[in-house]
Amino acid sequence: MRVGTFVLAAQFPGQGQGEALHRALRSAEVAEEAGLDSVWLAEHHFVPYGVCPSAVTLAALLLGRTRRIGVGTAVSVLPSVHPVALGEQAALLHLTSGGRFTLGVGRGGPWVDLEVFGAGLAAHESGFPESLDLLMRWLREPRVGADGERFSFREVAVVPRPDELIGGPPGGPEVVVACTSPKSVKLAAERGLPMLLGMHCGDEEKAEMVALWRSHALRTGHSPDEVADAGHVSAGVVQIADRVADATESLVKAMPGWLKQGLEAHVTIDGRHRTMRDPVTYTELLCALHPVGTPRLAADRLAATAERTGIRRFALLAEGSGDLAATEENLRRLGAEVLPQLA
Repeated sequence: MRVGTFVLAAQFPGQGQGEALHRALRSAEVAEEAGLDSVWLAEHHFVPYGVCPSAVTLAALLLGRTRRIGVGTAVSVLPSVHPVALGEQAALLHLTSGGRFTLGVGRGGPWVDLEVFGAGLAAHESGFPESLDLLMRWLREPRVGADGERFSFREVAVVPRPDELIGGPPGGPEVVVACTSPKSVKLAAERGLPMLLGMHCGDEEKAEMVALWRSHALRTGHSPDEVADAGHVSAGVVQIADRVADATESLVKAMPGWLKQGLEAHVTIDGRHRTMRDPVTYTELLCALHPVGTPRLAADRLAATAERTGIRRFALLAEGSGDLAATEENLRRLGAEVLPQLA
């Protein structure tokens, strides 16, 4: 089982953006010290929900500050960037980190980001498959050209070639796709790409998505071995304490304020109505779904999720208290008291 941390660089009420970013950096460094497998970096624009606007840029910094831990994006929002530019950055990080970088991509939302970056609403609503396919060609082929609805250019050389990792296995960086609907599950399955499943989903829903991915991947020609080895990732929340009530209380005190100000700050590109989750109810749901409680309970919940879904990779949000010292302690306890029970 591979357990990592999910870093949002969340700006809690009363905190500055620099404080949130500092906590993000320390989370990654402490995660490596604590023996975790990976750190996954979120990307958001113009909102305090997360103040990291470029997951690949932060990944580059963290790959330079660490030596062992894997670093991935969760996710780079593909409709807002050119797939070739993102592919070049991913190749660079893959080659210079010794293969420690994973590129997670997603469709994002219908946010004002699309207006600011000039992508337009169509890039979100219908352009994701074209962008994903161009990105994957860039990461797998020596020369690439395009003649699509959104991207059209003459054939050019791929530089640097992501398959030229010195002393490493062939192929480019791992790519995972954030999936929130049957349509996105099938899209990832057709391409044989593992899924990143969100922290709002319970085990039953995740198991259904994995089953759909497997059946569709087999139906579209992927081998049983390839399907069995797919490294799907389950996102969640973690908070370790000596008592379940204490772990839950620390999150229920801090997360609703962050969720309320963070989610309310999102602005749609076209003024469409948005239904907001109740922040307290949502926090309580996350506490019930994920490893929030004693080390024994946390280990049991992770093992249960692995058993029910077949997913054995986890990206766990450890900064839910909003406090740097508490986040560091949370990560250290995850490494020292929970991971040994999962071996």
